[in-house]
Amino acid sequence: MALKILNQIVKGVTGGITATLKGTADVGSTIVKSVKDAAVTTLKGAGELIVKGIQVPASIVKGAIDGITNIGVSFIQAIKGIVNGAVQGAMAEGIEQKEAVTGAVQQALFSAKELGENLGSAAVESVKGAISGVKQVGGDTVGASKTAIVAALDAAKEIGGGATEVVRNSLTESIEGAKKIMDEIKKS
Repeated sequence: MALKILNQIVKGVTGGITATLKGTADVGSTIVKSVKDAAVTTLKGAGELIVKGIQVPASIVKGAIDGITNIGVSFIQAIKGIVNGAVQGAMAEGIEQKEAVTGAVQQALFSAKELGENLGSAAVESVKGAISGVKQVGGDTVGASKTAIVAALDAAKEIGGGATEVVRNSLTESIEGAKKIMDEIKKS
């Protein structure tokens, strides 16, 4: 049952994104709102069974990536907006901040690997997107930063093959406070 619902989320968001963005000249400014709206609409249709878990925001991100891939939009250019919109949409429908951020960021990296995209760039853009999404809904941006960085590192570890080092270096160079957060993680 849960798998069927998650599949419906992916398909619903994919269709919503493809329809909204097809023919749009400025995808960058449209994508956050499109993903958020598609997520909210799809989650409302999924019913009460979906209230928590990282699978829901991950399904939103997967659906949005499938949607942009269908219309030829650049993954790296779109991923920040996709994660931002997914986090906003998931949190608007009652999913906890930590789960929304973790699911969205990890799926962004798994999809980047699957599509042969640069994992370092995907990590940086997805972490920025998660922080921005949380900020837009009035959440805890400091907590979101730590959650997003941990999620990116966990996904990189699962991907393997040197991905952890690539992601760690990219985040340290591009995300303010990332090195401090990673040092704290090492200590605990």
